[in-house]
Amino acid sequence: MRFFVALVGAVVALCTVPVAASAATNTITGALPDGATYLIEAPGNWNGTVLLYSHGYVTPGSPNPARDVGDPATRLFLLNAGYALAGSSYAHAGWALQEAIPDQIATLDIFDAQVGRPTRTIAWGHSLGGIITAGLLQTHPGRFDAALPMCGVVAGGVAVWNEGLDGEFALKTLLAPTSNLQLVRISNPGANFVLSEQILGAAQATPQGRARIALAAAVGDLPGWFDPASPEPAATDFSSQETNQFKWLSQVDGPFLFFLRAELEARAGGNPSWNTGVNYEKQLANSIDDIEVQALYQQAGLSLSDDLAALGAAPRVTADQSAVDYLTQNIVFNGDLGGKPVLTIHTTGDGLVLNSDEQAYRSVAQDAKDSQLLRQAFVHRAGHCTFTPAETVAALQALVTRLNTGQWTSLADPANLDAAAAALGPGLNIAPPSYIAFEPAPFLRPFDTGPQ
Repeated sequence: MRFFVALVGAVVALCTVPVAASAATNTITGALPDGATYLIEAPGNWNGTVLLYSHGYVTPGSPNPARDVGDPATRLFLLNAGYALAGSSYAHAGWALQEAIPDQIATLDIFDAQVGRPTRTIAWGHSLGGIITAGLLQTHPGRFDAALPMCGVVAGGVAVWNEGLDGEFALKTLLAPTSNLQLVRISNPGANFVLSEQILGAAQATPQGRARIALAAAVGDLPGWFDPASPEPAATDFSSQETNQFKWLSQVDGPFLFFLRAELEARAGGNPSWNTGVNYEKQLANSIDDIEVQALYQQAGLSLSDDLAALGAAPRVTADQSAVDYLTQNIVFNGDLGGKPVLTIHTTGDGLVLNSDEQAYRSVAQDAKDSQLLRQAFVHRAGHCTFTPAETVAALQALVTRLNTGQWTSLADPANLDAAAAALGPGLNIAPPSYIAFEPAPFLRPFDTGPQ
């Protein structure tokens, strides 16, 4: 993927700086029976807590090493503070929930056997690793004391891929209805993605195309902010918002929707997504981008009502039930947190995994009467998983304090998280701490297995 942002570049740059924990750190590596590998690091001053890290999505064909932390600066801080780190690769790349959860539990078993049984085990992870983290707590609550899903796909697999389909459907229906672009059951992923890029690029060159891209972004609730090194566009700067949505669609979301969806379909044995019964006029009215779309349609001289009618009349996509069942197992949430505290963190301007995922996760926890265990914190920044090491460590410290005290009180309040991050010093603060009081919008296409 061509996605690159300044803050991510700064974190990557840290990887070029030699960092080493105490020489007493015991590093254990190996392979699991299914071919996944694991990495365990236990410092000589181990405090009895192990942090089980679940890494994010790996594109098939890319290197897939075991990872036990998100970045080297955070690794060094945590090892020096006495935390043990552990994590596995997954037996296969892609939407690897089916393999990841047993691989991570197997890694914990190896930790117990070779290092010792921890007094506390905390699950944490980024992006796809965030949904894996929440999935570990749901499926193996007895193995964990707390969880920290970061920028996680916590609306669950079915909901997230459904909402992605909505954007795909609007793009093809309004921009290229007679094209060979495949939304589901993708037979040639590479050619399909190239075609999607051509369609998007041509549309971006005209006011009418840009308005329709904005509508497709809106039914998927994409934010209008892309680069964390730039300020968030003003509420009425609709042109910049649409340009940023185009960047999300062409550089980040598009590869998943028009190319990598095929990997999921191969796993699931069919198409797990549908839009039968979806009212796109209602979905637009509930979108964070509704006003932007209305303004851009007016500027382009287009009829929004005509395009919404075209979406309403277009043939719908049906799912294969067996594939829906597969994705429900891998994974959808029931709201049961297993009696364990959970803190989630998310950037407000995330266009790959929407901040509204957090609303979906909170909603099902509320339905299951478990929301008193959940706290959610938000960083005011564009990008996917663009937390600073200091913001990450501050969230982990808040979760540990919750375990120590048995109460949340104000631990996850933005001001306290910012103060805790700032106190960690310039080495971990590669950008100013930016936790913010924030309420995510409702997830537009929720799907869960919580109480009905």
